[in-house]
Order: sequence, then structure tokens, then C-alpha cells
Amino acid sequence: MALWHLLLLAALQGVTEFLPVSSSGHLILLPALTGLEDQGAFLDVAVHVGTLGAVILYFRSDVAAALRGTVGLVRRRWGHEERLAAGLIVATIPVILAGLVLKMTIGTDVLRSVTVIGWTTLGFGLLLWWFDQRGATGKDVGDWALGQALKMGLWQAIALIPGTSRSGICVTGARAMGYDRKEAARIAMLMSIPTIMASGVLLGLEVASEANGALARDGAIAAAFAFAAAFAALHLMMRLLRSVSFTPYVIYRIILGSGLLIYAYVGT
Repeated sequence: MALWHLLLLAALQGVTEFLPVSSSGHLILLPALTGLEDQGAFLDVAVHVGTLGAVILYFRSDVAAALRGTVGLVRRRWGHEERLAAGLIVATIPVILAGLVLKMTIGTDVLRSVTVIGWTTLGFGLLLWWFDQRGATGKDVGDWALGQALKMGLWQAIALIPGTSRSGICVTGARAMGYDRKEAARIAMLMSIPTIMASGVLLGLEVASEANGALARDGAIAAAFAFAAAFAALHLMMRLLRSVSFTPYVIYRIILGSGLLIYAYVGT
């Protein structure tokens, strides 16, 4: 694949993975609307690995706490770090189960259409705006109980529908449950780590046979640039959330979703 195409793919994935605008939807739309070569599952895995590295680095203190908490759970301790680790485990289970059910029934390809992405981009963008404007702001990650983690996991499972945005729907759920904007984003980002890991392992096993020298090189380049783009986007979003709501992202989703629906129903 041409270098400029790899950079475009990496930048698109890196910037949109943690912003509430749906990275999977943008990756599907790239070849669908431009006529460019579909990047394939191997490069999808590569750019997700890059973004995974970015979120782990940015939230390294929380990740370290969750790892210590995992060890504590094995040793039957129950403190703040153990609650964090247990919450992340519980929040990941619904999306894994829903993903397996989806894969074994209707499959994922049936949902990869411009029409579906248009409606989910628009509809879940408006839902994000509704709860962002009306959500309470009294909770933080320290208040995260297992019941709340399960609810967040159910919200996250909705993101299996392309265009929903995993980070966007998790932020929506967290705002609906009373977390302030920054804490909602923090929870959503931490939830992304085990989820991306699980999906990366499953997809990686499927595409391992496709790997060759050229594809591995392309994957390494795409992963590196996706890491840089994701880290920059994550840093910017978390900084802006000190003073700016999620409304700018909602406006983008309304414009994009409306445009996609016009394209899908009216044609070009």
C-alpha cells in the first residue's frame, strides 16, 4: 500500500478512535466513499494496536493501578485498585458476548453500510448531546461500583453497530449515570483498553495467515502513525474537556450523519 494511504488510514484511525465520532465508521467510509483500496483486516488490527499503545501511555497511572488491582483480586484483596480492575473486567464482558453472538448469527458485514452509519452517527450523536447537557456531575471513577460497570458494559456493546462510536456511547452512558465530562471520558478510555485487546486478539488470530513481509512493514508503519495521532487527539480532547462540552463533536456528527443519509437515499 502507498505510504500516503497508510498515513491517511493511520491518521483517520488515530484521531477518531478516542473522539466520540466512531473510528470504525470512518474506516468503513474511507474505501466506500473514495474508491480507495480497502485496507483489509490486517491493517485494521495494526492501527488499533497503535491506538491501544497511545491510551495505555496516556493513562499509564490508571493502567498500573488496574494491573495491581488484578493481582490483588487474585490474592482476594478488595480495595480501590481491585474495584477498578474488577469494574473493567465486568464492563468488557457484555461487548465480548454480544460480539460473539453477532458474529455467529447475522455477521458484521450486514451492518457495514453507509445508511446504517449515517443513522447511527446522527442518532447517537443527538443522544450524546442530550445526556451531556442534562447529566449530573457528582461522580468520579472512585464511585465506580460493579453494577455501574455492568451498565457501562451494556452501553459499550451498542458500539458493535458501526457509526455508534465506542467512546461516544460510553461517554453517553457515563454522563447519564452522573459522571462529569472528564471522568466520563476517562472511564470510556480505560474501558477501551481491554476491549481493544480482546478484539485485537480475535481479529489477529483470523488474519495471522495473511501476514507477509510487505504487509508486516505496512502494519508497523500504520501502527506507529496511529499511535502518534491517537496520543495527540487524546491529549487535546482531555485538555479541552476542562472548559468545552461534547457539543462540537455532536455538531460534526450531525453534519456527517445528515450528509451520509442524503448520499445513501438521494445518491450522487
